[in-house]
Formats: sequence, C-alpha cells, structure tokens
Amino acid sequence: MCGIVGVVGAQSEAAVLLAEGLKRLEYRGYDSAGIATLADGHIDRRRAEGKLRNLETLLAKEPLAGSIGIGHTRWATHGAPTEMNAHPHATKSLALVHNGIIENYKELREELVAAGYAFETETDTEAAAQMITRFMDDGMSPEDATAAALNRLDGAFALGILFTGQENLLIAARRGSPLVIGWGDGRMFLGSDSLALAPFTDRVTYLQDGDWAVLTSDGATVRNAAGDVIEPEISVTTRSGSPVGKGGFRHFMLKEIYEQPGVIGETLNSYFNPADRQVQLPDSDLDLAAATRITIIACGTSFYAATIAKYWFESIAKVPVEIDVASEFRYRESAMPEGGLAVFVSQSGETVDTLAALRYAKSQGQGIIAVVNVPESAMAREADLVFHTHAGPEIGVASTKAFTCQLVVLACLAIATGVARKSISHDREAALCRAIAEVPARAAEVLNHDDRLRELAKELSEAKDILYIGRGPSYAIAMEGALKLKEISYIHAEGFPAGELKHGPIALVDDQVPVVVIAPTDNVFPKTASNMEEVIARGGRVVLLSDKQGLEKYGESAVHALELPTVDPFVTPILYAIPVQLLAYHVAVHKGTDVDQPRNLAKSVTVE
Repeated sequence: MCGIVGVVGAQSEAAVLLAEGLKRLEYRGYDSAGIATLADGHIDRRRAEGKLRNLETLLAKEPLAGSIGIGHTRWATHGAPTEMNAHPHATKSLALVHNGIIENYKELREELVAAGYAFETETDTEAAAQMITRFMDDGMSPEDATAAALNRLDGAFALGILFTGQENLLIAARRGSPLVIGWGDGRMFLGSDSLALAPFTDRVTYLQDGDWAVLTSDGATVRNAAGDVIEPEISVTTRSGSPVGKGGFRHFMLKEIYEQPGVIGETLNSYFNPADRQVQLPDSDLDLAAATRITIIACGTSFYAATIAKYWFESIAKVPVEIDVASEFRYRESAMPEGGLAVFVSQSGETVDTLAALRYAKSQGQGIIAVVNVPESAMAREADLVFHTHAGPEIGVASTKAFTCQLVVLACLAIATGVARKSISHDREAALCRAIAEVPARAAEVLNHDDRLRELAKELSEAKDILYIGRGPSYAIAMEGALKLKEISYIHAEGFPAGELKHGPIALVDDQVPVVVIAPTDNVFPKTASNMEEVIARGGRVVLLSDKQGLEKYGESAVHALELPTVDPFVTPILYAIPVQLLAYHVAVHKGTDVDQPRNLAKSVTVE
C-alpha cells in the first residue's frame, strides 16, 4: 500500500524529483511521508506526519540537497502514523524505504537488540534496516549485506536503500510487493509503479518476484532470488507523464464519476465492433466454448463486479461459475476442474491476495484471464489473456470508473462466451449488443440526476445506519452502494439480497433507517417491490431507484424516487452503479470527510 520512489544521478535536484514522484503515489498511502538524500555523503532526512503537503511545507523551509535519494508515502501497518515511524528509516550506514510486511520482524528485532542494536521506531521496517547494517558492520559491502539480509526476511516487501558515502548506489529489492526500475539518460529511477516514474521516463523494467537490483547513474544490474545476474527486460510504458489534475472538480472522485461515459465508451470500443454489432475479443489460445467452469476471483469493489459477472455468465453462457474473495480463496487449496478458466479482476493488477490466487489457479492448470486497469501490472504479465479496462488513472481511493469499466469488459466476455458455447440465439446476441452499445449515452443521462442526488444526500447524511437491497445483479449494486457509503462517509451501511430481509435483517428497519432499493423492471422486479412494501410497512424510509415503469407502479410508496433510463436489464448494473456512487459522494461531502483519501484506506492493497 505504501509508495516508494528513488533516483540516482539527479545532480542537485533529487529531492525535487522525489517530491514529484510522491505526488503521483499519494493514493497508495497518506499517513505520513518522507524523503532522504545524501548530502556530502551523509544521510539527510525530512519526514512529516499526515498528508504529503505537510512534507512539502517542511521541504520548503528546510530543503534537501543531493543527487541521490529515496522517498516514501506511508499507509501504516506496524506502528502508529507518527513522524518517528515515518520512512525513510535510517541507521549510521543507510536509509531504507519499504512497502509490505516483514512477518518475522519480532524475532529479528530481538536478535538485533541482543546484539546491541538500538531501535527507534515501532515498525517492522526498521528490522530490515538494522539487519543490513549489522552485516555491513561485519565487513560486508552494501550489495553483499543486502543479499544476506534478504535471506533473513520473511513476508512480502519492496525495498529501496541508499548508503552513507555511496553517491552513486541505490539498491532495490522485491518480494511480493511491486517495484519498477526507470531508465533515464544519465540517471536511474525506482518506483512502486510506473505512474510515479512517468514524468521522468517511459522506459521501465518490472522487477519479478525475488529480484533485486543495483542502480547507478549509468544503469542497473538485476539479480534473481538465486543471486544470478539476469538481463533486464526494458519495456515502454503507456502511463502518461502529464499531471493528474481534478479538472475543475472539487474532488478526484467526482471527476472520475463524471468521466464514466467517456471511459466506458473507450473500453467498449476495444471489445465491440460497432459496424457489425458484435463483440470481438483479443486473439487467444483459450477456448471459451470448452470451459468446464469459470472461477472469478477479486477483492473489494472488484468482487462485486465478479458477483454481477456470475449472473451474466450463468444466464447467458450457461456455464457454472464460482466467485470468491481472493483472501479467502487462496488459503482453501480449492480443487479446480480440468479445462476450467479463472478470471481475476483488479484495478491495479497488483493486489497481493488476488495475485497469489492467480498463481495458485495457474498451478492447477486453469486458463488465466486478467481484467485490469494497468496493462503493465503483474497480473497482466502473468495471465494468458488480458482485458484492459481503459479507465485511465483512478486517484480517488473509492473506485468508480474502474468498476463500471470492469463491468463493461465482463459483459463483453459473457456475450462472447455465450456465442462460443452457442447458448444464445443470434437474435439474443444482437439484443445484448444493442443494449451495451447504448451504455455510454445512457450513463451521461444518469449524471443529469446529480443535483437531485445532492439534495437527497443532505437528508441521508444525518442517518446512523443505511440499508441497500436488490435482487439478482442489483444485489451486487446494493453491496457496492453500501461499501461506497461507509468507506467515504463513515456511516454504517449494509447491502442485502432483498429476499433475505425477512430472514433477519428486517429487524434493523425502523423510521430512522433509510433503505435504498435498487429495482430496475427486470424479471424479479415484482419480488423486489414486495420486499420494499415490507420495509415501508415497518416504517422504513425508502429511496427507490428504478425506471419509468417501476416508478409508475411504486414510486408514490417511496419517500424518495429517482427515475433512471429504461434499458435492457442486462446493462442495468452498469448504469445503477452511478447514482449510488454519487449518493455516497454527496453524503461524504455533507459530512465533511476526506472524500479522495478516506481514513484507514489506501488505493492499492499490496499487503495482506
């Protein structure tokens, strides 16, 4: 979750470049931030608790000199988010930044304290810094000391290290957590992802699991986990070096919500041919028609996209589908069928649990499909077939446009699988393709309700608990709506299948509990309406999201009703995601929370 950036060979502007890189990584962590450089061979640091702007203020008062340095923006795991615990951590010999968790840090710490090494912080990271220092005290070179220390560390981590007196040496190491080397002209870079390096270079090397590298201003020597020198693969990244701005919007999240018609259209154009109205997938050796089962694995919002995809694949392609949260799936050692496909959905393509699940599925002989927003990510590199969601950089922690683009990709994949398996007629294929082709325009129509949702949010912001209900794919949107609300407004919210209310959750309903009902006029609409009436009978304050037909029948029963476009039920999850995003956003604004960077959360989850 933390962000790492490093540079060597920057003449006197290392701190300036590091600060710019950290701005692009702040979405990965914002509990604290820090930079270390070498000034006349000595380590000099600036660290600050809280947001990156606090570090920038400090640097303006107390600038850092040096041509080499490392920077870090932290999402706290071990140790409170204080200046003392902020990275980089330093000893007499080195400064170190770290993303991940060192699982055996307690044992290492006890060993080092017994050997006379004093610890200043509460973090697991300092154990790595002190262990390398100990090996250097024994006479090892920085390279040998790092290699020896890596053999002692358990867990997932990415490290960036600079050394006292070494003006032209930066060491990077990766195990589990992502790390990228950037190749410049007379200078080299290090970053948690290519987005941080995009202003400086488009030539990058993605370190593989277990790799570690020695960077100088002239280049990099990369070694694998066995210590063998390997030829680094240099690729050209597509990440833009242009600053990612808010474009006149108050928050990144609102900007990204409003970008959805455009990015949905761009994603759709990659997999849908408007001339012949057919889905066209990338060439692949995977046989969709022969799949015995599809397993879809994801986390968080991406898991709700997987939940919707299950409905689509089973109803359209008539193929059995299992879905699971990656952090649960990876430890079950689940039996996976011969001829099965496994689909992994992730915005970053680096989510540690999802990536581990991908590797397990691959070991079980499954065909691997990755649906990711970062085509250079680890999941994309390890998959047999990659679907890029063309959402562009998503800076707001609460995923919005990446989610709807994931749904577009999964919808196209479900149609293509149905065609391949001959489980839908030509007429039904045509109808589904017409429906999905309309989504960008209908998404723009949904945004016209922003003012109405802003007014509604004023009332909902006073609630302590809010329930969301839906059936079929709308159940997943209910869960997504509840997740969005609680993660940015801190109001307790839950999403339930509407039919499950009477099996327990309806006990929560009274006149103080708003209930958001996701109810397009699909085949289960009458059932959802019946569940809504049960809520109303118990004093629940219903907010109904439906289309014209649904509101004509039940709109007067709700306290608030919002009319959404009438579309084929196949695509309603994509469109109904937008109003629940806007509702959560405006509630959070009314409550005065930090919408883009909510407490305790980070954008990319690269630790367990």
